[in-house]
Amino acid sequence: MRDGRICDLFVKCLERTRSKYGFRVYGYVVMPEHVHLQASEPELEVLAKAIQALKISVARRAMSYGAERDASLWQKRYYDHNVRNYASFVEKLRYIHRNPVKRGLVEKPEDWKWSSFRHYAATEIGPVEIESQWTADRRNGRTPKLLQIRVG
Repeated sequence: MRDGRICDLFVKCLERTRSKYGFRVYGYVVMPEHVHLQASEPELEVLAKAIQALKISVARRAMSYGAERDASLWQKRYYDHNVRNYASFVEKLRYIHRNPVKRGLVEKPEDWKWSSFRHYAATEIGPVEIESQWTADRRNGRTPKLLQIRVG
């Protein structure tokens, strides 16, 4: 996904798939050759089915941007990890948000356009609904306040 238009397309398809399958997105980063996604199990299907639908949606639409028909946007399999506690949740979220910095693509996580980082840093409403306390506050008509994540 080295083309920014494909990255934008992925983000749009992620939101569409999130809404259709009823899963919560806690964080994401679209990198040039892979994606990190922190999400819940979907309400309507198993996660594998939702991921398959997301991949198909992106691949079909990418062809309109000139992506080659036989060019592979995706690996055959995705790799998952169950997050079992808050410390692991924060660790994984920080890892994915720092990935563009670690790779030298930007100097600060907030500079990477295809990421949920700014949602956490500044309560920004982005193209993908991110499940957080701020999102819950907005749903309930409250003004979100900046959170502080404890590191323990």
